[in-house]
Amino acid sequence: MHIRNFALSMSMLLLVISLAGVACADSASPRRFAGIKDCDACPELSIIPPGTFTMGTDSRHKYERPAHTVVIDKAFAIGVFEVSFDEWQICFDEGACGTEMPNDHKWGMGNRPVINITWHDTKLYLNWLRKKTGRTYRLPSEAEWEYATRAGTQTEFWWGDDIGLEKANCRNCGPEISHQSLPVDSFAPNPWGLYNVHGNVWEWTEDCWNPTYDGAPSTAKPRIDGDCQQRVMRSGSWYYFSKNLRSAWRAKNNAMVKSYGIGFRVVRELP
Repeated sequence: MHIRNFALSMSMLLLVISLAGVACADSASPRRFAGIKDCDACPELSIIPPGTFTMGTDSRHKYERPAHTVVIDKAFAIGVFEVSFDEWQICFDEGACGTEMPNDHKWGMGNRPVINITWHDTKLYLNWLRKKTGRTYRLPSEAEWEYATRAGTQTEFWWGDDIGLEKANCRNCGPEISHQSLPVDSFAPNPWGLYNVHGNVWEWTEDCWNPTYDGAPSTAKPRIDGDCQQRVMRSGSWYYFSKNLRSAWRAKNNAMVKSYGIGFRVVRELP
């Protein structure tokens, strides 16, 4: 895989920042990129620059084949964190996110990722953000998700080819087996400022399920052909082993499923 032309020119980045209403991160923050926060209740977002990358692999799982070039021709913003229970609670309290809070599996809510939400439930939250901000919020496409997760890297995980210890939340990611989700700001962020892109909870994407990349778009657009009752998930979760956390790993689930291992993060389109 190779990455090329992924950096915005300084002038282009300044234009995006000025148009999007961006507040730069504090100099003491470990994050490397300016962020967007459209309202006090809105998720914090990281700006992802345009570029070209190789999506998938030819040497690993059959679902990841064939490796193919994808062009991300426009910058976008994606959630720094998985959407938390705290964030969902605000939407719920305003009457836009259903009539019952999702089950936290007795782990606690707060800053843990919201779980037990269907793919369809995510649209309630996204519609609420659209109405509140006047901006276009949506689920990431599968291509956007992998591109943002890799953050210019070529390795299995953004930090390298080995899972290591205490870098993510999964079944074999630490000295003890994980039995639940962790707060959304756990562990270090990737080079583009995103937390928990490997593990913690699976993340819904917009794409319909296809077992290979044959016929897949070569752009950032979601794939909307195939089995649309099944939707693509990325990231892996606390329940799964590290092989399921790789940047290229793909999985599916019925869009109506609620699980203690599935959450999501948002994308916001830029001008």
